[in-house]
Amino acid sequence: MALVTPRRGDVFLVDFSPTRGSEIRKTRPCVVVSPDELNLHLRTVIVAPLTTGSHPYPYRIPCRFTGKSGHVVADQVRTIDGERLVRRLGSLQPATLERVLVVLREMFAK
Repeated sequence: MALVTPRRGDVFLVDFSPTRGSEIRKTRPCVVVSPDELNLHLRTVIVAPLTTGSHPYPYRIPCRFTGKSGHVVADQVRTIDGERLVRRLGSLQPATLERVLVVLREMFAK
């Protein structure tokens, strides 16, 4: 696992290899969406990938991170082992994180 305990809203570089089928691929930035209480006590972390090459879809939230425009891909949320966390890159703006959490609540409430 990364040297620091991941916190909700942190963006980490995550190694997704190996992948299967239509899963999001490569090593890419992801935002931690799991609650801090889980992150403190479990070896797994729930993340949503960030991408710059995405088209807007209902469950993709526009964002800017490190000066690049892109989307948080909420429809590809994954639970990963902490060993997949390569390094911390920063954190999402609080307003963007709140939009991600609202979309996830809407997704799972349907």
